[in-house]
Amino acid sequence: MAGYDVIIVGTGAGGGTLARHLAPSGKKILLLERGEWLPREPQNWLAQDVFVDNRYISEDTWYDDQGKPFQPQVHYFVGGATKLYGAALYRLREEDFEELQHHDGVSPAWPITYDEIEPYYTKAEHLYEVHGAHGEDPTEPYTSAPYPFPAVSHEPRIQQLADDLAAAGYHPFHAPCGIRLNEANMPYSACVRCMNCDGFPCAVHGKSDAEVLGVRPALEHSNVELVTNAQAVKLETNADGTAVTEVIVERDGKREAHSGDLVVLACGAANTAKLLLLSANDKHPQGLANGSDQVGRNYMFHNSQAVLALSKDENPTVFQKTLGLNDFYFASDASEYPLGNIQMVGKSQAPMFRGEKPGETKLAPEWSLERVARHAVDFWLSTEDLPLPENRVTVDGDGRLTLSYTPSNDTPKQELYRQLRSMLHKLRMEPDHLFHRFAYLKNEIPVAGCAHQAGTCRMGADAASSVVNPDCRAHELDNLYVVDTSVFPSIGAVNPALTAMANSLRVGDHLLERMGARTEAASIPA
Repeated sequence: MAGYDVIIVGTGAGGGTLARHLAPSGKKILLLERGEWLPREPQNWLAQDVFVDNRYISEDTWYDDQGKPFQPQVHYFVGGATKLYGAALYRLREEDFEELQHHDGVSPAWPITYDEIEPYYTKAEHLYEVHGAHGEDPTEPYTSAPYPFPAVSHEPRIQQLADDLAAAGYHPFHAPCGIRLNEANMPYSACVRCMNCDGFPCAVHGKSDAEVLGVRPALEHSNVELVTNAQAVKLETNADGTAVTEVIVERDGKREAHSGDLVVLACGAANTAKLLLLSANDKHPQGLANGSDQVGRNYMFHNSQAVLALSKDENPTVFQKTLGLNDFYFASDASEYPLGNIQMVGKSQAPMFRGEKPGETKLAPEWSLERVARHAVDFWLSTEDLPLPENRVTVDGDGRLTLSYTPSNDTPKQELYRQLRSMLHKLRMEPDHLFHRFAYLKNEIPVAGCAHQAGTCRMGADAASSVVNPDCRAHELDNLYVVDTSVFPSIGAVNPALTAMANSLRVGDHLLERMGARTEAASIPA
């Protein structure tokens, strides 16, 4: 018998969620995390440390398609990328699971329907304590249950923005937030509603991340083991190449081998592809699960823009990420093709601007960085990028990762920006003042901002054009599964975290059935 029933590689939105779901089954589960526990320290909430000094960014070096090295904005900690995410937990729209025509081409259909994943969206919303309000967003898909917690209230300036948008004929809604906030009883609230949330670690565990609500609850079960600082470097298979037999990890400068009946990858789109490609052998000369030549291909990470508008009045908002707008999500009178999602991001702080060039910000000389921050109202614009086969991850013989990416759907991206700009005079903003806010001040290479990475191991019914089947099992290996965003056939135009969590729960039920272990593990409230 193998050493473990299940080995899960990675502890983020996919792996951490799966671990919690499987933990009550009693099956022996090993969690492998290449990073450590993220330290709880004062620097968690200091913009200079987080945004300028890149205190929590990995030391990895990747390369673009011109061979130029860059530092990817990835985080290796227990909880994965969710430790620093903005906790915007949106569902994909129902139409996102279907074939959808865009300006630059077709976004493909998923091999599962919204009906199939909807119950797991509901479970994920309860598991991650999502706050929201159904019925405000006209593009919202149907839901089988209300959000477990009421929407996070708008602060006065954002409520004014919502009122102005509504008066102008738009449909603003309360954004779904994964924060552990109890506004009715703040002395007992884990979240303190601070300004240092979006892009920051949370020192008080007030964010609904995969460490706090996935890994920690899983570790309360004696059958679950976590090994940190353990980077998976190769998967070994049996002689026939039909099953994974060992996960090889590097830990403290040494190599270790762990064996499991089932192996589940959740390393993130780029690193899951890298691990499969590095695991090539005689039976899988192009890499594991890569008979279709699709491993590493179809990389997506959203065609996004962080922008700020200058409010005529000061914007004293502390927790700003409470409003969204999907009026341009699909084709409409405003556009014959989908444009995308508009949402708020964390409030600008002066240290975040350091390192930007005056020519890029184009601010009038009298505007100091501090004054800009006081008047800033910050937006995040996401347009769907398409899964193009030439946008891909490759790995050379030395294990060097190259990320080749050419943007798609750039016209809708620019049109979404123009739509927001045209709305400014209706929103009590300074006219003609809308500026790009660079999320990563030290790196101008677009592919470095890979928080929303997806694709590279797409799911599908046809083994000739996909990597995993609709249950997210590799077509070519009976015991190998993938549960991170790499399995997404398309990415939609909203944050991918909740979809990864929901899909992980869906695959988790399949694994429980396979192991004959449908016990209390399915007890996440719905």
